[in-house]
Amino acid sequence: MARPAAARPNILLILADDLGFSDLGCFGGEISTPNLDALAAGGLRLTQLYNNARCCPSRAALMTGQHPHRVGMGNMTGGQPRQGFPGYSGRVNPDAPFLPAVVAKAGYTPLMCGKWHLGQPGPIERGFSDFYGMVHGFDSFWDASKYTRLPAGRPARAYPQDQFYATRAITDHALDLLAGARLAKKPWLLYLAYNAPHFPLHAPKDLIDKYQPIYEQGWDAIRRQRHARQRQMNLFGHSVPLTPRSIVGPNRVSSANGWAPKQNPAWDSLPEERRRDLARRMAVFAAMVEYMDREIGRVVASLKTAGELQNTLILFCSDNGACAEWDPHGFDVSSGPTNVLHTGAMLEGMGQRGTYHSYGSAWANAGNTPLRLYKHYTHEGGISTPCIAHWPNGVPARGGINHQPWHFIDLLPTLAQVAGAAAPPGIAGVSMARRLAGKRAPRGPLFWEHEGSRAVRDGRWKLTAVHPEGAWELYDIERDRTETADLAARHPEIVRRLSTAWDQWARANQVIPWIWNPPYQPKS
Repeated sequence: MARPAAARPNILLILADDLGFSDLGCFGGEISTPNLDALAAGGLRLTQLYNNARCCPSRAALMTGQHPHRVGMGNMTGGQPRQGFPGYSGRVNPDAPFLPAVVAKAGYTPLMCGKWHLGQPGPIERGFSDFYGMVHGFDSFWDASKYTRLPAGRPARAYPQDQFYATRAITDHALDLLAGARLAKKPWLLYLAYNAPHFPLHAPKDLIDKYQPIYEQGWDAIRRQRHARQRQMNLFGHSVPLTPRSIVGPNRVSSANGWAPKQNPAWDSLPEERRRDLARRMAVFAAMVEYMDREIGRVVASLKTAGELQNTLILFCSDNGACAEWDPHGFDVSSGPTNVLHTGAMLEGMGQRGTYHSYGSAWANAGNTPLRLYKHYTHEGGISTPCIAHWPNGVPARGGINHQPWHFIDLLPTLAQVAGAAAPPGIAGVSMARRLAGKRAPRGPLFWEHEGSRAVRDGRWKLTAVHPEGAWELYDIERDRTETADLAARHPEIVRRLSTAWDQWARANQVIPWIWNPPYQPKS
């Protein structure tokens, strides 16, 4: 039965895009994020919320409470469906229940601003009453034509082309939608899914200039500094070593251009012009994160003004680990892996209109400090999200840190319980609402697969592998969060048990890895 309206909290679910585990100040980063840091200081940091390693699968899990393959989104939208492999259809099953429809049945007004990236049916058909943002996956932050107001005909702001910036526009519309929702005197859910800091890396030049000298120190220095801050704040609850620089992960680009599986290079080994180019890329990324934090501050200020902050659950997370696409130099065009070395006036213009940059695998490695690997992969750097929960009426912790593992599939049932709504029957996720109240909540095994990388975690043990050809690696993740000591040879019985469990999960959830060559064969 739904709770009385007066007792129900509003829900603000904020999702960043390609944010690394350590990018926020409250997770060890040097980027200025005072608004998110304040939410962490007044609430709870959760260090072991796991995503699904990449955008579309993570969003499908978050919205449905199901493993993404189970609802057709084991890979990305727009792919060509293969007959007999429904887990990789490139679209979410039309009959899958979605979070907005679940909370709407309990009397909530469900709103969305930001990035959808779940194909069709779109956000309105899936249950949101209003939407502003990008229906597809990624595009210019400077071009207003890439962003849409739905349903068609609803009021939308107009921006002169030279004054549009997506992160600000998404926030503007979010504030407009909240103002309208308050008139209904009903609780609301706002899914605020920023496309920052996903490439193309775009940000105001003054903010980029602020960060340029910081990143001229290089990724080795930044990793050491972040790790020192994490140790000082006791982020992991015990001593966690700084891992060596990660390898460049194997994929269709890095394997072809010779970078995989080489280790990311030492900063001091690079020519001066390359270091300047790479420092500028990271400076643009950091500027995007700071700008997003400022806009989150605007939303929090609106909640304070409306008297809603005390009874609003704010949950912040990222859809996957930092993005390594595709090698240490990054890339500069949307249609392929071409890299451009920027010098002179081109260097100054990075991040502005008409440019298209990523920052590459070595900065992504720094973004995930101290974890290994990145987006696309099922090692901790690919699937660990920085998570903050703030709710003065419901989260008693003030600056607390929770290390219990849970998964994006748990977000729908957790938010449903908070809202007094009934979670859809048969979903894989379980409610973790007890954790927000400072209590323990049991969680069974967790599973992953993306592009052949795969993992299972059961309690202290995690079994994982890189790409289709990778052998299983075993880690005692409670003692070795950074996955530095592979125990597979020492504990073959655990490998056998967990790999069998993974295979059973894969077959039950449409995780049939047709992309693998040679086909996967479970160990006997």
